[in-house]
Amino acid sequence: MSTKELEKLLYELVHPLAEGKRAHYLYELLLNVLKMGEEKANVADLRLASTAVQELKYSFHLFSQYRDTRKICVFGSARTDREDVDYQIAEQFAGAVTKRGFMVITGAGGGIMEAGNKGAQFHRSFGINIKLPFEQAANKYIVSDPKFLSYKYFFVRKLMFVKESDATVLFPGGFGTLDEGFESLTLLQTGKGQPRPIILLSDVQNDYWDVCMDFVKTQLMKKGYIAKADLNLFKKFTDPEKAAQAIEKFYSVYHSLRYYKDLTVIRLNKQLSAAILKDLNSKFADILTKGKIEISETVPFEEDDNGYLAKTYLLMYFNKIYYGRLMEMIEFLNEAVN
Repeated sequence: MSTKELEKLLYELVHPLAEGKRAHYLYELLLNVLKMGEEKANVADLRLASTAVQELKYSFHLFSQYRDTRKICVFGSARTDREDVDYQIAEQFAGAVTKRGFMVITGAGGGIMEAGNKGAQFHRSFGINIKLPFEQAANKYIVSDPKFLSYKYFFVRKLMFVKESDATVLFPGGFGTLDEGFESLTLLQTGKGQPRPIILLSDVQNDYWDVCMDFVKTQLMKKGYIAKADLNLFKKFTDPEKAAQAIEKFYSVYHSLRYYKDLTVIRLNKQLSAAILKDLNSKFADILTKGKIEISETVPFEEDDNGYLAKTYLLMYFNKIYYGRLMEMIEFLNEAVN
């Protein structure tokens, strides 16, 4: 088949389904699938790609129904006993955030995950399970919920955890918990993820996070592997109510962020005074490559795809390096305006 014939076929397939950007990306998706056929990708690779796309399709369908509600990922050990204080704190935390209008996403297993689903109750939580030969049966509080999904591939599941959530809350756990925690920190530190609260939560008697933080400070920060400001990327709590309050406060003024060429656009839920803008420029000039932080009521390139119009905007030429300082700036905004 010639290139022109292929393009015509794809156009005929896509045109009845979508227009504009949706049509463009459906076209690109189909084109890449056909190119895998042309390049004679082996069966194992095709099976992987097919399963991954199928899992993404199911995920997009489920989460698209709840895009207007902010969600919080709760991670922690599947082996935490129901009598453990951390289990009780996880249950209390999930109850506290759902009362504030959030929803909870867990890995659907036992332990801390079970506590998160239990505390959030049936209508306010998701469970995205991973198929394992041991340990990871879905807990009774989510297994019959229509907001339960089961994945073959970790990478698709991990993508959905980050893509569909607005905060990460970590309880003591094993390799999986640390993996999710450090991935969240890496995405935030490198600007590959939206700014979000990353919270370490545990019983006051449990020194798990104290030991982890000592390692981060003595081995990573002091040896220059991370900057001191990177410690602002996460916060530690022992009180589930205060942790819930911190997440709620994070989104009280700050809404979201996007980039347009060299410009960083911060969407805000509330207007800023001239005095606060002056303080911003005084305190955070070090994170700019040029110019000043400015306020705008409109942004000509902003689209209404996600209902983000009618926000107040901060415009700045952020250096895209000091994300720890950016988190300080968001915290300053939330404190100053409220």
